[in-house]
Amino acid sequence: MTEIYDTVREDTGAMDVALERNGGIVRLAPAWVPRVFCTPGRRIRLHPDDYFAFGAGRGGIDERWFASAVRAENGPDTTAHEGLSLVVGENGVLLPFDAFVAHHGADLLGQRLWDVHGGWPMYSKFFDNQQPLPFHLHQTEEKAALVGKRSKPEAYFYPPEVNNHLGDQPIAYFGLRPDVTRDQVRDALRRFGAGGDNRITDLAVAYRLRLGTGWDVPAGILHAPPSVCTYEPQAASDVFSMWESWSNNREVPQDLLWKDVPAQHHGDLDFLMSLLEWDDNVDPNFAAKRFSPKIRTARSVAAGDAAGWVESWITYRSPYFSAKELRVAAGAEVTLREDDAHGAIVIAGRGRMGGLPVAAATAIRFGDLSEDEVFVSAQAASALRVVNDSSTETLVILRHYGPGNAELAADDLAGHGALRMPD
Repeated sequence: MTEIYDTVREDTGAMDVALERNGGIVRLAPAWVPRVFCTPGRRIRLHPDDYFAFGAGRGGIDERWFASAVRAENGPDTTAHEGLSLVVGENGVLLPFDAFVAHHGADLLGQRLWDVHGGWPMYSKFFDNQQPLPFHLHQTEEKAALVGKRSKPEAYFYPPEVNNHLGDQPIAYFGLRPDVTRDQVRDALRRFGAGGDNRITDLAVAYRLRLGTGWDVPAGILHAPPSVCTYEPQAASDVFSMWESWSNNREVPQDLLWKDVPAQHHGDLDFLMSLLEWDDNVDPNFAAKRFSPKIRTARSVAAGDAAGWVESWITYRSPYFSAKELRVAAGAEVTLREDDAHGAIVIAGRGRMGGLPVAAATAIRFGDLSEDEVFVSAQAASALRVVNDSSTETLVILRHYGPGNAELAADDLAGHGALRMPD
């Protein structure tokens, strides 16, 4: 098995130094994840020669995980730290983010998150596939608990900066047509093992994607993400069940249909059907409730267009996580004051967050470090100075938060006039 890094250590002394060194902001190493059922879209700033660096049988790298305190569940050849973020310490030492969170607790996350969750309960990632992902769902909390796991609600945002091309099918499927019956879905599941395409997306609703917008996807909703490179905040889990038998010009292994289904229910189509949140899947108002255009934060609106920076909510419909986009004009700066620890990925430009230099990546070699990803502690977030050091290019940063974001609650987006599908 090919490990990305060979200097991973659980060293509490090094963890203390790392958190103190830059005023509570730590750099994270790139966390690459391959998928055997996907074809890389090659837009996540990995070197072109390295998309199959995990070796034969592992598939291509089409995901990069951010601020992740969980490991990927990727079959028997999954490496020890796959999907797990690693804090960059001194002298090349890398510190597992789950252990880092456990060691620092409230000093890193803030008292509220630590008291309620006892850990960091979300992560984000880039999903970068040349073709759409198979139609699938993530189990609800109740169903995930049957296999000892947590639910995985998620959300999508499509950044223009990482989409120089849109792949083979920039169309997403969300939910089912309102006229679809349970028997039709059950019949499609029955055809899964017959070979070829079970054509379950014939029953779905397709949406053509617009860059700079997003969607909210609760657990229990069938969905097939598009071939667009996607920024994807989600709950900290990797639980799923694949319901489409044909994707990426090849058959989907049938064991993925039964992934995270209790062993005693394998082969039980009625149990599979119970994983669906049926009313939400066939809701004729699905788009009105789940489409997520960018909305400027209240403090960005108050600062005005002349301030040199624009901050927008890009994920805001889920109670489990939220995310924002920050754009700082060339030569400008802003000091942001908030209560919540968060992860951040720089997707354009260069500058500083606190005293730490940051820069968007171009072509990272597998196993190399980068300057584009950080985690900001709650204390550092209380007065975070962001500076654009470029005289020509906008600094663009995506920032992901855990549940109960105080600023999101204060902005109160319910009923906002922008919450609708574009004409």
